Amino acid sequence: MIFTVISVNTVGKDADFLGYKPYIVLSDSMNGTFSVGDLSVSKKVDPQTLEVGDIITFESIDPANYGSVVTHKIREITTYEGEPAFVTYGTATGVDDSYPVPFENVIGKYQFCLPKMGYFFEFLKSPAGYITVILIPFLVLILLQAVNFFRLVRQYKKEQQQELNEQKAKLEKERIEAQKMRAELERLRAQMKNTETDDSAFIMSDDFGGEQ
Repeated sequence: MIFTVISVNTVGKDADFLGYKPYIVLSDSMNGTFSVGDLSVSKKVDPQTLEVGDIITFESIDPANYGSVVTHKIREITTYEGEPAFVTYGTATGVDDSYPVPFENVIGKYQFCLPKMGYFFEFLKSPAGYITVILIPFLVLILLQAVNFFRLVRQYKKEQQQELNEQKAKLEKERIEAQKMRAELERLRAQMKNTETDDSAFIMSDDFGGEQ
């Protein structure tokens, strides 16, 4: 039965976080351990270390659901086509899966579940979820970066204008100082000229006085 066999669906193809793999639970075949909408997490292990009663995640070899990812409980250890394998079942029905699980098909051992988090990741995989959780925040980030860029441009222009104004003020101050110095030089020159004129007049006055 599909209800029994297809218990989980991977969050993302080959999703792996430090050896842990998350799966979205799609059926209640393991009700009591996890339910539809939960996020089941399994970790890669050596199949030879697994025991009866362990819950494992594996790829099904059932022709009806070949390659589907399933998380079920080990009932017993057996052989299949001369190779070691596990007999598994869903605890909700207690019915054994139609085909055993060869060791090489074991993905990992069930570790824990996050209740109802599967709904979030399922939504994330949808176009609406992609737009809401990924595209919109990305566009907002781009917008914030653009705003920050234009703010920096305005600040740069403001600083450049301020620096230009300071340069103009400095040049104007130097021009005024130069004008003052030139005016002072003109005043000193005029004063020296007047002094020379007075001295000449005094000498001429003495000369005229001597002739009398």
